[in-house]
Amino acid sequence: MLFTSLEFLFMFLPAVLLIYFVLPSRLRNYWLLAASFFFYAWGEPVFLLFMLASIVFNYLMALGIDRMDRSNPLRRAMLAVDVLGNLSVLFVYKYMNFVTDALHRLFPWTMGLFEATSFALPIGISFFTFQAMSYVIDVYRGGEMGARVQRNPAYVGLYIAFFPQLIAGPIVRYTTIEEQIEEREVTFSSFSDGVYRFVLGFNKKMLLANPLALVADKAFATYHLSVGMAWLGIVCYTLQIYYDFSGYSDMAIGLGRMFGFRFLENFNYPYISKTITEFWRRWHISLGTWFRDYVYFPLGGSRVKSRTRLMVNLFVVWLLTGVWHGANWTFILWGVLYGVIITAEKMTDLPRRLPQSRLLSVVYPCFTLLAVMFGWVLFRADTIRAAGRYVFSLFGLRGYPVLDTLALFHFREYAVLIAAGVICATPALRRLRDMIAERIGGAKLMDALEGAVQIVLFVVGISALVMNAHNPFIYFNF
Repeated sequence: MLFTSLEFLFMFLPAVLLIYFVLPSRLRNYWLLAASFFFYAWGEPVFLLFMLASIVFNYLMALGIDRMDRSNPLRRAMLAVDVLGNLSVLFVYKYMNFVTDALHRLFPWTMGLFEATSFALPIGISFFTFQAMSYVIDVYRGGEMGARVQRNPAYVGLYIAFFPQLIAGPIVRYTTIEEQIEEREVTFSSFSDGVYRFVLGFNKKMLLANPLALVADKAFATYHLSVGMAWLGIVCYTLQIYYDFSGYSDMAIGLGRMFGFRFLENFNYPYISKTITEFWRRWHISLGTWFRDYVYFPLGGSRVKSRTRLMVNLFVVWLLTGVWHGANWTFILWGVLYGVIITAEKMTDLPRRLPQSRLLSVVYPCFTLLAVMFGWVLFRADTIRAAGRYVFSLFGLRGYPVLDTLALFHFREYAVLIAAGVICATPALRRLRDMIAERIGGAKLMDALEGAVQIVLFVVGISALVMNAHNPFIYFNF
């Protein structure tokens, strides 16, 4: 079930909210758990079995680890079993098809040994698997750096399956909402903030991401691609993926707030980053934090004695980041590309040196944005060959014209929308709003005006839904 669907907006969400606030406090978590199971089972009920198995398995493993003395070697063994168990399920359902196909292509003689697999991918498996693992790892760590074991299985289930962040994140650490699961408060102010945040994310998705997707899809589906259409397509995809994913995160954060949960932010204007390192501190913050805390730091992080070990640590993290996003060579190369650039930035200490050079402080942010855009070509293309063709088209190396009627038509139709997308991807509007509020001394008036504008846009977005507008979600694939 999509957040941007009429079923969710006018049936599921109102019913869940109404019953939630009617029920006594002690029953509300159980109602949210039941609603989350229904939400997940809406599209493909059989996938709910994977969700239930994940909850039971990780709940029992955390209990077992908690009951053992910290010096007991079996405790570490249980953690290893939990991590391997979770990763094995993730590997089978997300990567086995890719592996068997790759083996058949590279070694044709293996076709006689085993058949190609065709496992269906459970929606959101990467997100809820990472959350489940982080819970058990934090219980294993214990103390200030970890978490207390949760003995109520329904509460563990709610943490893993809570519908706002179940399908496409953000990845929520158990320690973030450990206390909120057992005790939280919803005020009129917090509920209103949640509604506003949800509407904001909905508008991002429906009014920016979806229409921009039409241009990006057209560009990536066109073989005889002009230079102008290639650049128009990648600009639109760069904006589309930001508003698609950040819009979903806004809706998830807003929904959580309506029920009293406070999730951490997942995006912070990533396209204004001066370096690639900074970009990944602003983009998909929850995933970057997860890999930092559960892979990079355990490997030694940047506090290692040799540069070679540091390079290995970074390579492992970014290879896994690419693999996490999908079972395709394009994602692997995409992760390696970021690993190479970030390693170079670490080796040269570029982020610290950047403000000291006027030339670098102007040129390198431009390189950062272009590198991100070229990375999105890999991310969007179906194959490495298709990505190569697209990059060649960007530089006019395929013999096609600089401009054609396709590019001119789409530019005329979408220029205003692209301009709005570029402006809204920066803090410019927020700063203008704050400046006006400060000058007129009317912060509440500006809040009311902004809320009214978002409501009007929300109605426009609903109208687009009713007319069956293009409405995909990119990160549902992960």
